[in-house]
Amino acid sequence: MHVVSKRLNILHVATINKPITSQMGYGPIESVIYNIDKGLHALGHRSIVACSSDSTVTGEKYETVAHSLGDYCHAGTPEGQAHVDLHLSRALARAQMGDINIIHMHEWFDRVYTGSFHPSVPIVMTLHVPGYDSGVMEFRELHPDTFTRSHPLLHFTPISDYQRRQYTDLIPVTKTVPHGIDVEDYLFKQESNRGNYLFSIGRITEVKGQDIAIAVAKQAGARLILAGCVQNKSEDRAFFTRLQQSIDLIVDVSREPVNGDYYDKVMKPILSSDKQIIYIGELDTAAKKHWYRHAQATLFPIQWGEPFGMVLIESMASGTPVLAFGEGAVPEIVRHAETGFVVDSVESMVQAVGCIEHIDRRNCWTHVKTHFSIQRMAAGYAALYEQLINDVPVPVPVPVFSPIPGQVEQSLALLRKPIPQRNLTS
Repeated sequence: MHVVSKRLNILHVATINKPITSQMGYGPIESVIYNIDKGLHALGHRSIVACSSDSTVTGEKYETVAHSLGDYCHAGTPEGQAHVDLHLSRALARAQMGDINIIHMHEWFDRVYTGSFHPSVPIVMTLHVPGYDSGVMEFRELHPDTFTRSHPLLHFTPISDYQRRQYTDLIPVTKTVPHGIDVEDYLFKQESNRGNYLFSIGRITEVKGQDIAIAVAKQAGARLILAGCVQNKSEDRAFFTRLQQSIDLIVDVSREPVNGDYYDKVMKPILSSDKQIIYIGELDTAAKKHWYRHAQATLFPIQWGEPFGMVLIESMASGTPVLAFGEGAVPEIVRHAETGFVVDSVESMVQAVGCIEHIDRRNCWTHVKTHFSIQRMAAGYAALYEQLINDVPVPVPVPVFSPIPGQVEQSLALLRKPIPQRNLTS
């Protein structure tokens, strides 16, 4: 754990698609910002978040606009751009008050390169998307006189070594700082689950593989609970329309209050039905913790190179193993045969469903506590801040994990075992 050598004043320039808060539905970047602020505050740093007024943070809130945009699809509209302009101009004014040591951002690298956002202190910019989706190549082509591979104040930070490799030929990157969550807030459940279902949560879109999750559940004879938002994008709406042909029951639980009897009042009636594939809508932070907790396993059959995957660590923090395709950063996060199974086909994921009980749920929780806690993430950023402030080069670390001898062989042996056949009442 990094020990604070001096108290830093950090200004977070938050995204404004949605409010920064601990309780939200789909808002992956906003959740990360909330956690970084909380972790740095706990370390004793002065953490200031420039954000919309509808946000709730642990450190100091510096309000720039009255409200967030409300959705990721609004940022590209003229009104959305004006909202962003106002937010950044007020955040820049706060940065120039003279007491800020470093700025932490999560997008708008183009504003830094063009000089419209020009503080005089170092900027850490966490990368959240794949290299090909970052806009760096397009910006370089449009602004050949403005773009240089390196910027004296701007330091890009990858969230996985997989993502680091994607940016190798685009921009220099600092050390990898994986995401972290407040593990103590998750409802770890060591005993056998009561739910008897597989779980899939995430934005409803083709690359997340909800159609694959349905195929796995049907072939394994298991119940599947699907959760996630459908964004206002034509391709996502069309994908959900196709999914509905395979969904047996739709129950929107997004407005149900989450309290001590949530399992009995909300979950139990759904799980007592005779339906196999059930969609429950978008879940907020509190609700999804309950659905993680009672699941046999979380399915993560992604169809793209996920730069990180918050679902992975949220599930394991709940003690729930993950069955995932080995795309993107998945092999860095899930320990094969210890906290779940990393597989390469529908057939092998179906086999893995029959091996879930071989995973010790305590290993899942301990793994996240050790490697992906909010404390570890905040300490990683604090160390990076100090290095940049002191102008000390940041070394490139070796990958966090290395294969455990015999691990793959052990997993393959488990997967070869016969799959217990389960039949749901039709």
